[in-house]
Amino acid sequence: MPGVVLLAGGGPFDRDGTAGPNKPLKDLAWGLAAQGVAVLRFDKVTHAHAAQVAADPGFTMTDEYVPHAVAAVRLLRSLPEVDPSRVFVLGHSMGGKVAPRVAAAEPSVAGLVVLAGDTQPMHRAAVRVLRHLAGPDPSPEAAAALDAISEQAAAVDDPGLSPDTPASSLPFGLSGSYWLDQRDYDPVAAAAALGKPMLILQGGRDYQVTVADDLPRWRTGLAHLRDVTICVYDADDHLFFPGTGPSTPADYGRPQHVDLVVVADVADWLTR
Repeated sequence: MPGVVLLAGGGPFDRDGTAGPNKPLKDLAWGLAAQGVAVLRFDKVTHAHAAQVAADPGFTMTDEYVPHAVAAVRLLRSLPEVDPSRVFVLGHSMGGKVAPRVAAAEPSVAGLVVLAGDTQPMHRAAVRVLRHLAGPDPSPEAAAALDAISEQAAAVDDPGLSPDTPASSLPFGLSGSYWLDQRDYDPVAAAAALGKPMLILQGGRDYQVTVADDLPRWRTGLAHLRDVTICVYDADDHLFFPGTGPSTPADYGRPQHVDLVVVADVADWLTR
């Protein structure tokens, strides 16, 4: 049978991708397993070893994902029930962004599934998202927050950014090393260089990773590749929960499940 390693998005997520009462990676894992796919998921190092990560000023996005994902791929390939030539990586959000780097580090990866993988640089996306949430007439508090994140994002773009740049002056309090790794990484170019099958999925109601700001880069950068499938689910938000109307942060506090059509489409692609 085929196998797939699941990678959660940015932040200290557990193996379920727990967000409030919701567990989207658990939904995916159970749904795919029910359709004949072996699934391996794990708590991120930022969840399991938060104190050690916080104490390491050189910690990067690569450290956050790549060695652990590579180990997971190798473990899954070693299982007798799994076809070692058909082990894939599925990443959500930042997990999708970094998935090409995982496949570059572990050439045995058969292909990638990218769910809401961001291509816009994260520091610029943070400004866009906060501006979206603040609305056309932001409160004084929201305006101050927007000014602060804009200043921090500008510090990431500064040619003088270095590992010694104070984390307090950078978005989300992440280190200069972390932002240098982010800034210098182009997920679309990395994916295009792999020459592997890819399934790119995007929610139409997603305000974090969007049809307008992120998906065009996947479409353009992978257009010359034959074995790439791109699907947009108009009713789905960032966690691929279906709904109506504009998506808001409050939606994540309501118990929901990943769109069954998304689970079925991923399972079909992995087992095809």
